Formats: sequence, C-alpha cells, structure tokens
Amino acid sequence: MSQILVILTGSIACYKACEVVSQLVQRGHRVRTVATKSALQFVGATTLEALTGEKVASELFAEGEALDHIGLERWADLVVVCPATAHLLNRMAAGLADDLAGALLLAHDWKKPLLIAPAMNPMMWSHPATMAAVEKLCGWGARLVAPGNGRTACGEAGEGRLAEPKVIVDAIEAILVQPLRRLRLLITSGGTAEPIDGVRVLTNTSTGATGAALAAHFAQRGHGVALVRARSAQPAPAACREALFTTFAELDAQLGQLLGGENFDAVIHAAAVGDFAIDAVEVGGVVRAPGEGKLDSDIAPTLRLRKNPKLLDALRTRSRNPAVKVVAFKLTRGADSERVRAAVRSLLRGGAADYVVHNDLAARADSGPFPADIWDAAGSIVERCPDRDAIGPALEKLLMLPADEPKE
Repeated sequence: MSQILVILTGSIACYKACEVVSQLVQRGHRVRTVATKSALQFVGATTLEALTGEKVASELFAEGEALDHIGLERWADLVVVCPATAHLLNRMAAGLADDLAGALLLAHDWKKPLLIAPAMNPMMWSHPATMAAVEKLCGWGARLVAPGNGRTACGEAGEGRLAEPKVIVDAIEAILVQPLRRLRLLITSGGTAEPIDGVRVLTNTSTGATGAALAAHFAQRGHGVALVRARSAQPAPAACREALFTTFAELDAQLGQLLGGENFDAVIHAAAVGDFAIDAVEVGGVVRAPGEGKLDSDIAPTLRLRKNPKLLDALRTRSRNPAVKVVAFKLTRGADSERVRAAVRSLLRGGAADYVVHNDLAARADSGPFPADIWDAAGSIVERCPDRDAIGPALEKLLMLPADEPKE
C-alpha cells in the first residue's frame, strides 16, 4: 500500500478526479487530497472526505496546519496533480506559492515522483506558455499523463480532455513499481519519404503509432526517451525529447548526431525506412534532380532509384556506448512461419540486433489488435504480444535483464 497525495485544481474534470481517488482507495492505497478554492467550486470537500476517509486540505494558513505544505508532501510516496489547469501548470513552472497547492508543489522533493494530469480547453493546452511550462516541469522530473483528444466541456474539440481515470490510475501504479534503474532510450518512428518533385514523394504507410506507444510507455515508466520520428508520424508525449526527419538522409543524420553525442542504453528502431531513394527523375527524355518544381501530370515520369544502406547494421558501431542493445522491427504480409523465420534471421545475422519485433499485416483486423512476436538473438520467440500496447512492457522487461541473465 502506498501513500498518495492528490491535488485537485479548478476544472470541471474534478468529477473525473474523484473517480481516480476512488479507484486508488479501492486498490488499497491511502489517499489524501488537497483542493484549491477553484476546485471546491466543482466538487465538495465532503465528497473527497467520504472517498478517502481523510480531511481535505485547502487553506495555506488554516489554524494548526501552517506547515501542511511541508508535512503533506513529505508524507506522500507520490504526488498527483489531477486535474492540472493551465493556470496551475504555469504557476508551478514559475515557482509561485500563493496558496496551499502552490506552496506544496514548490516544496516538492524531486527524489520522489510527481505526476501531472492536465485538463483544459484545447487552445489553452496548445498555448506556447503552457507548452513551455510542461516542458520545463518534465525537464525537472515531472511525469505527464497526456490529455486526450475529443470534445471538451466548453463545447470545443481538440486535445485537452483529462485522460480517463483508469489511464491515470494505471500510470500511478506503474510509477509506484519503478524499475531498479533508468534506461536511456533512442526510439525511431514513422516512415521515410523521398521527394519526386516539389509536391510528390515516394513513401510508405507507416503512421508511427507503434513508436509513439513505445515512447509513451517508457516515458511514463520514468526512463529517458529521445524519439526520432517522421514529421508525418504521431508525436511524442511531452515528457520525451523529439527530433524530426522526412527523408532517409535526414534520419541518417539524426541518428549519427544522437548516437555519437550521447550514451544510450538501447535503440528501438521502429521506423519504416525506405529501401530506395530517388536518384533522378526522367520526364520526356530530360533528367532532373528529385524534389524540383512540379511535374506535369500528363506525362508519366521515370524514376531512377538507388539502394539505401541498412541503418540497422550501423547503429551499434555509431553508438558511443559499445554495449548498446538494439531492437529491430520486421513487418511481413501473409508470410508463413518459414518465411517469417527467414526474415527475422536476416536481421539477426551478423549481430546487428539483440531482439527483433515481428508483425504480419495479415494478422491485423481492420482497426483491431496488431499482434507481435519478439525474437531474441538466438532466433527464438521470447515474448508474444497481443497488441502494440503490450510491446513496450515486454521490451522493458527484456532490456532490463543483465547481459548474462537468460530469458524465460
């Protein structure tokens, strides 16, 4: 059982925060709450006291409670701000302590986790001040449960809805079972795109959803994540660093800079890298460089392609950390077991990868689960994942193993 302090601030989403508190208590945690004056406009102190069995703290200068901003924070194993308004996020980033919540957060001991679950109007969430505040807080060590996308209470649609209570509770419990050590991870995501002319590209159908899910999982678990993603791919959670690419050459350059400049424990290479780049475009007998102007749509061009080198083969040699672990991804379509085994072994050959995550498009129903198998360097399946959300936890377990410890 853990001791959890939940700070509620002034948002209609306070009603969902009550469900978070309720679920935490039901799971056996001891929960105490702090509510700002604005939060108490949306939910009553009686409700929170009934859910927790504890008095609600709200006044900085209440008689006999002058040091609650120290005592409550020291009591907690984990501090959760849910919901966190734009006002609260910006005050936290500025270090303002003009009420109990602000003073408590300013007195936070950064050796223990702080989780933030924002809720606000989409324009407030995307405002540069809010984004800068979130980036600063995450840089200090705060964890973020990113807001959801949809209709908000004001009637506008977009990113800003408080995450669902179960998502927040699961994030809290994941933090409470933090790994023994913090991994430094580089994750690639999304597909490369090679320019044909100024508006057309040679690309693939990758959305970057798997890479984004992996980044979210590892960041939520407290690991350091740098996500190198295609500009068209799903973005990283706010807790991650991002670097962007479009072409193979840009991805290659980003990998060279990051791997050569930092010590990563593992590279998870989930990007869908094009096998070919465009060397030249021929139209009506005239050869032109790719990416120039706009081709006449009435004349079919001839594309001259060149083979791209395999980025996977060079990840380990480019890394400052010679013991870096490498996870490769392999996608097939309708392949039988022998073809899958051959495809996976082709990536494992030469020791370029420690693990290979294999998916087959034929195994995925429309908008349904996308199962995957994780193969080790010996060519054996060590984890079966029913959907992409299970890949992160499975890889975390494998990457945390000492080098000489056998896999189950």
